[in-house]
Amino acid sequence: MKPRSPRFWVLVLAAVFALLQLANVTGRDTPDTKNYLSYALSLRGESKHDAAAATIDYACAGKVAIAHRNHDVDVIRFHAASPDARVLEECRRDQWRGVSKRLAAGETAGHTVPFMPPRFMRIFEVRPGYPVLLVPFITVLGVTWGLWASAVVITVAGGVLAFLVLRSLRASTVTALTGQALFYVLPCGTTAMRPMTEGLLLTLTLAALWGCALVLECRARAGTWLVVAALALLFTVKHSQALFLGLCLAGGCALLCLRRRRWSGPLRTLSVAGGCGAAATVLLARVLHYPSETESLQDLLTNHFARPDRVQVWPEFFHLQLNFWLEWLRRQLWEPLLPAALAAAAWGVLRRRPAFGVLLLAAAFTGVLNQAGHPDINIWGDRLIVLVWLLPVVGLPLLLEEAVRPRPRAAGATVPGPLRRGTEVAR
Repeated sequence: MKPRSPRFWVLVLAAVFALLQLANVTGRDTPDTKNYLSYALSLRGESKHDAAAATIDYACAGKVAIAHRNHDVDVIRFHAASPDARVLEECRRDQWRGVSKRLAAGETAGHTVPFMPPRFMRIFEVRPGYPVLLVPFITVLGVTWGLWASAVVITVAGGVLAFLVLRSLRASTVTALTGQALFYVLPCGTTAMRPMTEGLLLTLTLAALWGCALVLECRARAGTWLVVAALALLFTVKHSQALFLGLCLAGGCALLCLRRRRWSGPLRTLSVAGGCGAAATVLLARVLHYPSETESLQDLLTNHFARPDRVQVWPEFFHLQLNFWLEWLRRQLWEPLLPAALAAAAWGVLRRRPAFGVLLLAAAFTGVLNQAGHPDINIWGDRLIVLVWLLPVVGLPLLLEEAVRPRPRAAGATVPGPLRRGTEVAR
């Protein structure tokens, strides 16, 4: 491998990113992490009690790490005794209180440890893709380093796929490397490093976009199969994303065919693949008795089934939906980084690669749909809408390449410089 080849610089960016992540090995987990980790431990053969113990130890270690960091920079208490022991004891007591009661009550069905009521845990039982991926990592490296290493691998893969997407669109190596770097430094990279499904959603969505780019660059068979594989894997990770992506890609391809006034060729095949993927997702979810849309709304509106079910679930949902997007828009206008990045990226990709730009916008729109399904302003920042950041990851490098590339000379233009003697005589 040549030291200055594109592959070399891709590996350099990936290695630098991985080294930087050593600064935060613990403390990245969220409440959902416990469910996925206990699922993976159960797949490895652990008993419910052992899986609960390992999961609780990991979650509490994260809380201790955050409490320790906050204590060290507290301008009032930084010189006081460390709170580590107290935080660890309180965390373990709180976590075991609910788990012990549910295990004693016989809530041992499924793969996940019953950290929450069975109706809520059922939502995670139908997402085996991410726990299956975790199993080899936590088996070889242990829970803490296994979760960290798996997140690094997923995020690095997402950056490499961003590079491949741009190269497939015939962007320069520097432009493609810029897209890889943007994936790491924008919120998509930060979110992908959390031990949750969002990292896999981002990476698999980029894989589908790579397939779209291949289709548009006359490699229809390979590109279509890549999109189909990405949709199939997304179903195992989070089936709603497979549904959204299939529908959006089918709609984007149909729009392109309508614009070209020709319902034939690779775009038609890609549209059919997306539509069939969406239809298969709905059918399989029904056959496998996955939680319905109404059940998901009840989870949202009852604070994870801690309150009685709502009678008028859909009217309340749409009311909350309106309130959420008004508040979300107000916050975006206050700090308009995301709207500005989306606008600039959309301009860049639609100007350079209009056909692919439509499909990229369609894929990014799945982030909006995902957020619309969970209109909770306090769910761990912007992780639900994080897929919209794929638009700047691909679009901004194309915009920069457009800005810096040399402009072709106009016909008959002269190059500034001293006139030749023959020219002077002719004049």
